[in-house]
Amino acid sequence: MTYEQALGLVREALSRVVPDAGFASVGPDEKFRDVLEVDSLDFLEFVEVLSGLTGVRLDEDDYQDLTTLADGARLVAARAGV
Repeated sequence: MTYEQALGLVREALSRVVPDAGFASVGPDEKFRDVLEVDSLDFLEFVEVLSGLTGVRLDEDDYQDLTTLADGARLVAARAGV
């Protein structure tokens, strides 16, 4: 999986949890939870959806690497074997 594919899956997972997410307002290195006002329960759902979309296991230790779109994409791409 490429970084671009992983980034698309991170965005897709977020859009499933926050359907009205305005990705135009979220830069790749901005904390999307702050910009999109994602609460803790929505974040946990995002992690679950992202794991399901990618087949990548995401544990609580990984949450610190899921703060920005770019970080999430790098994590998923690395775990998927890029």
